[in-house]
Amino acid sequence: MQATLVVLGGTGDLAGRLLLPGLAQLVQAGALDGDVDVLAVGRDDWSEQEYREWARTRLAEHAGHVPEEAQDRLVDLLGYERGDVTAPDDLRRVLARVPGRPVVYLALPNTVFLPTLEALTEVELPEGTTIAVEKPFGRDEADARELNAVLHRLVPEERAFRTDHFLAKQTVLNVLGLRFANRLFEPVWNASHVDRVEIVFDETLGLEGRAGYYDTAGALRDMLQNHLLQQLALVAMEPPNAVDGASLSARKADVLRAVRPPADMARDTVRGRYTAGTVQGRELPDYTSEEGVDPARETETHAEFTVTIDNWRWAGVPFRLRSGKALGAGRREIAIWFKPVPHLAFGDQQLQPDVLRLGLDPDHVTLELNLNGAGEPFDLERRALDIDLPPNDLSAYGLLLREVLAGDATLSISDVEAEQSWRIVEPVLAAWSAGEVPLREYPAGSAGPDHG
Repeated sequence: MQATLVVLGGTGDLAGRLLLPGLAQLVQAGALDGDVDVLAVGRDDWSEQEYREWARTRLAEHAGHVPEEAQDRLVDLLGYERGDVTAPDDLRRVLARVPGRPVVYLALPNTVFLPTLEALTEVELPEGTTIAVEKPFGRDEADARELNAVLHRLVPEERAFRTDHFLAKQTVLNVLGLRFANRLFEPVWNASHVDRVEIVFDETLGLEGRAGYYDTAGALRDMLQNHLLQQLALVAMEPPNAVDGASLSARKADVLRAVRPPADMARDTVRGRYTAGTVQGRELPDYTSEEGVDPARETETHAEFTVTIDNWRWAGVPFRLRSGKALGAGRREIAIWFKPVPHLAFGDQQLQPDVLRLGLDPDHVTLELNLNGAGEPFDLERRALDIDLPPNDLSAYGLLLREVLAGDATLSISDVEAEQSWRIVEPVLAAWSAGEVPLREYPAGSAGPDHG
């Protein structure tokens, strides 16, 4: 059936920086053909040709890796309608232009999700409509529940996509293959053998002109509440019956229900904000001096917390989640630290525990082990077994868009997952808002805030 991707917010930063390049990759791969059109909706009073020129400029800036011929073919597929995404009459006019099955993608600020979805309830949606909503899904658990209630009035759960492009990253997907396609790891993937788990996404980038969104969100809402908790769910879930949307969502939801928020906010959480400094030769200003930032909000650019999972597999194992901006070095990985061997036959040699590292951007898998060295036969040395993973043919957004257009919910977040993720972080947000945890400053280019 003919499908049309209707991008609400089609003139925004997300559309120009991520969605259009992902669509260009699909054109290059032959996954967008005569059966798929793209219709962008925005407030700008543009003609269709003016929108196409805007899109061509964004593709040249952000999709240089895609052949120009594929970019041109995508531009030819693009349509444009001016409209207010919260106005039912405008949405009705937009959807009247869509032949066949609409795939409505809310590439919008999350503050506009609810009025947009409520406006859609006043429009008669065609049979088979799919609705995709960007992250973060809501502002808190109550908001997520309200969004879910409206979504369920519009489309069945299997046609509601709560997107998280991190789930389409190669290394994150490889968690599934590593665990469930190999006998080696799953028997030791539990509290009897694992000491702790760290899920880290440290960035050297600063605000990069995103104050309009970031200063009202912060690192906790922007990264930990969705991306990193989804990674935790994949690492910690029980084996699914199949690698499909229903099975993965059920197992991830079970894990998130069992996650207990930090026990001691002052001890188990850290929040920080960068000041002026130098990052890899780049001078970054103080976060509070960036245009669009309100210092009174005390928005954090670095967030950490430690949680536990109350189930048989993971009881007592701490899971540390961390993300920060303007740090001296990028570290993006899932690290599983195993317990030491119960008896060491090699005397009093001081050994480090085995560590499995799943790295993102660039994607790689590293297993750190203790092995006999090249010198004295019984002296142990640290060795790392490294596998560099070749890049996927499609970017994370390219893969995500392909799945949304195909109606495959494997990479979607379920209603329960969305609500449980907010349940986990809300006590942290409340403690931070109440001043129970100090906002620690750290110079841009440093290792982050002092934990105190």
